[in-house]
Amino acid sequence: MISPALLMLHLVIAIAIILVCIILLKLNAAIGMVLACLYMGTACGMPLMDTVSTLSSGFGNMMTGIGLPIGFGIILGQLLSDSGAAGVIADRIVAAFPEKKAMWAISLAGFVLSIPVFFDVTFVILIPIGITIAAKINKKMCYVTGCLTIGATTAHCVVPPTPNPLAAADIFGFDLGIMMGVGLVVGLITVLLSDFVFIKIHDKGIWNEEKDVNHSSNVVNELIAAREAEDTGKPKPSLFMSILPILIPIVCILAGTVGTALFEESPVICQFLGEKVIAMLLGTLGAYAVSLKYIGRENFEKSAGEALKSAGVVLLITGAGGSFASVITATGIGQAIVDLLSTGTNSVVPAMFLCYLIGMIFRVAQGSGTVAGMTSMTIMSAVAPAIACHPVWLALACLSGGNSIGHVNDSGFWVATNMSGLTVTGGLKTYTLGSFISSVFIFLLALVGALVIPL
Repeated sequence: MISPALLMLHLVIAIAIILVCIILLKLNAAIGMVLACLYMGTACGMPLMDTVSTLSSGFGNMMTGIGLPIGFGIILGQLLSDSGAAGVIADRIVAAFPEKKAMWAISLAGFVLSIPVFFDVTFVILIPIGITIAAKINKKMCYVTGCLTIGATTAHCVVPPTPNPLAAADIFGFDLGIMMGVGLVVGLITVLLSDFVFIKIHDKGIWNEEKDVNHSSNVVNELIAAREAEDTGKPKPSLFMSILPILIPIVCILAGTVGTALFEESPVICQFLGEKVIAMLLGTLGAYAVSLKYIGRENFEKSAGEALKSAGVVLLITGAGGSFASVITATGIGQAIVDLLSTGTNSVVPAMFLCYLIGMIFRVAQGSGTVAGMTSMTIMSAVAPAIACHPVWLALACLSGGNSIGHVNDSGFWVATNMSGLTVTGGLKTYTLGSFISSVFIFLLALVGALVIPL
């Protein structure tokens, strides 16, 4: 029998293998995870072929649970972008706020759009709107970039059907409707609090227009011109039709949760609609129906193909995370971590901080929030049954850590920095600061939930 201390050492080495593969060898994160699985299993006494079988079954089980929903969700987001529906949602949210609250409007627009759409697409859609508004009300670029980052990264971090929160329910074994409801509430509160803090920090004068803005870039003028040209361009769907594909899966998933809560045996229709594959399928079909008039049937395949370029990488990493989870569970490392933390109510706080810390380490080291959140959830899922709180709070702690410090090794950092016409220091004061503030609030809200709301 391997001692808990040795199991912990092997886990640390496995994590180091993943980081070395990603950072030094520049390999895909999935390859690093599989190599870590092979090391972890064999080093902890599992026969080699049993290790291979366990990692294969873990990949398959994860894909069975969320492979199709992730793929459908990415197609849905691409169709909303290509049809102009995403722009319609953004415009209407921004228009509903007075000029003094324009930055909050940009942030909330980013939050809503990032539920079905990846961060970089959301940012590209919204940044011209933000720049135009900032020019009208004489606001510096830092407010636009930071508030938009807060809204978009928060939704991408905690609200399904983006990959990490969608996977959280499967990894920790709880109802997806709970993740949806808790993610929306925590996310909205986080956006409002984070915007307030971010704006107050920049009101103190940390922004240096000379050093933080790339004055050789003409990106701001180009984006304003593109935005004005778009306003007189092709027709777009109505607000209701634009938002319908987002509402369909949310309503379906919540119907499944409500059916389980209200009835001793949930009605078949609630069970059917509540299945995430069906919910996301119906939402994606709704996106096709909305997009038909605006992009044409002949362009459907092009949109889906563009979406699935991103989906392939996400699915591979997600499946490899499932492999890592299966091997970790088989080694008994979960009990070793529980023994380290001690069991009972007192273990909640150290467990939550450990979730955040693991996610933060991966985010800082290798840049990808998807990899950071997935890896930390994978490791901590083995501990969750012994911790005296609902696993949704542990999932949020992991996800918040994975959303913590995005910097120069993060592709989102460069999207935000370059699209805003900023220097590296400007990106650090906006994208990095904004995402870190939001991660802290997500974690604090999750910690309060874990301590106050019973199992």
